[in-house]
Amino acid sequence: MDRRSSGITPRDLECMLCDETAEPKTLPLSLLEEITGDFSDEQEIGRGGFAVVYKGKLENRTVAVKRMSNTYMYEKEFQREVECLMMVKHKNVVRFLGYCADTQGSMEKYDGKFVMADVQQRLLCFEYLPKGSLHEYITDTSSGLPWRDRYRIIEGVCQGLHYLHQKNIVHLDLKPANILLDDNLVAKIADFGLSRCFGEMQSQVITENIAGTLGYLAPEFGNGVITYQFDIYSLGVIIIEILTRLLEVGVT
Repeated sequence: MDRRSSGITPRDLECMLCDETAEPKTLPLSLLEEITGDFSDEQEIGRGGFAVVYKGKLENRTVAVKRMSNTYMYEKEFQREVECLMMVKHKNVVRFLGYCADTQGSMEKYDGKFVMADVQQRLLCFEYLPKGSLHEYITDTSSGLPWRDRYRIIEGVCQGLHYLHQKNIVHLDLKPANILLDDNLVAKIADFGLSRCFGEMQSQVITENIAGTLGYLAPEFGNGVITYQFDIYSLGVIIIEILTRLLEVGVT
């Protein structure tokens, strides 16, 4: 961990949040522990296969802190996510404030003896988006969003994805649960754990393992070739879902 980051305080993080030009920083573990109440259950706001997300309370603002689970197993996903997030800044992509890659020694009992073991902490810090994910809205058939809002969400996702592709980033897990909404229902693409960064002239990559979410994953994933079209397929499914849910709730 960058020792220069050790002096960052909650107030410094709040200033970063208020300054749209501020660049992401390496953040100390002690800071993230402080603002999340030592990762208390009361401040947990979500969890997935790779991580648990907590609300980080600053003096006047709130951030989201994503704490990776099974860090040894998902180290590659963490590095990919940081690599992609350091490259992007767009109104339709969740704002990235910083990361923590902390490793400390800890005496643990193993086979009847105490041994020194490395304890890894891998965390990411983002702006907090109070409206949650798009998934929560399109599955709530009791109260759908007006068409005007749904159109703005579709437009925002399209603009965010276009920006990512211009930056040579393939998201690879685009779905309603990974599209967050701010107070004004501005859509922001999130969760870059499976994303890939292509080279300047690269249009595809061949891999043995393609992860993603069934239903949003392009049918050709079985051939082991990743292209930008994977995201376009996912986008199409999302648009269809928004439109069909709109018809189900009878919003005009």
